[in-house]
Amino acid sequence: MPWLELSLTLHATQQASVEAALEDLGALSITLRDANADTPDERAIFEPGVGELPLWNEIVLLALFDSNTDHSGLLHALADAVPDLAPDRIAFREVEDQDWTRAWMDTYKPMRFGARLWIYPSTIEPPADDDAVVVHLDPGLAFGTGTHPTTALCLEWLDAIDVAGKTVIDFGCGSGVLAIAALKLGALRAIGVDNDAQAIEASRANAERNGVGDRIDLYLPEGFPPMRQEIFIANILAGPLADLAPQFAACTSACGLLALSGILAGQEDELIACYGEWFDDLAVAQREDWIRISGRRRRESDSR
Repeated sequence: MPWLELSLTLHATQQASVEAALEDLGALSITLRDANADTPDERAIFEPGVGELPLWNEIVLLALFDSNTDHSGLLHALADAVPDLAPDRIAFREVEDQDWTRAWMDTYKPMRFGARLWIYPSTIEPPADDDAVVVHLDPGLAFGTGTHPTTALCLEWLDAIDVAGKTVIDFGCGSGVLAIAALKLGALRAIGVDNDAQAIEASRANAERNGVGDRIDLYLPEGFPPMRQEIFIANILAGPLADLAPQFAACTSACGLLALSGILAGQEDELIACYGEWFDDLAVAQREDWIRISGRRRRESDSR
């Protein structure tokens, strides 16, 4: 079944009012993209926290409606709700039901991260290679394909550490790519947490596709039980990373390993100071404009 996609290019300060208006008008989903990105790989989708502005000054807001929605009625209602929205920044197109994954599958190529780890679209069978660790991925509607620098930084980190026999927590799991990669690299078990129910479903489907569905537990944040594990990864944004630092420290066992990403260059010093309360050996890696911070959990007796 086709859908009607409404595309709006607007300033970040307009986002909250426009999003509220579209929800009132019956939008089935709303996503945000950087209006100034030059390539598909750079058009990352983020979900700002409540009251937060997106990372970009100018955004493209995409709203999905039922295909029978009246264009003119939608425009009139939108103009009444948001009178300062320029008409030339509004566009419609019909989206086929399979467009979401098909466009990605048609352009995505296998990629290697570190020495052994490969991400393949589920439509391509890798060549035989005893040394390669392959994750087959179909992202569905969730963030996390490996193409974005934040995900790539985390995949490279996982490939470089010893995960064998350990349990990994992936907070903000998106498509499940990090949790699944850890399991394929030898982790005993993975815990995925995400605030988006679609991400949980995408993670579950991808885990089954890779034959590790019986070794992953998936939770929405409100259902995530207290636990401490040997490896903790969070690929979200700097604001939530700072806010959730005490919880993340509590989830990492003594001498356990931590990786944080989704951090823009320039934001790392504040986070290093924050996580230094619980973690030693904090190190920074950078890819393009994005940062990964990694470290090791201090023993309770050694806490500052």
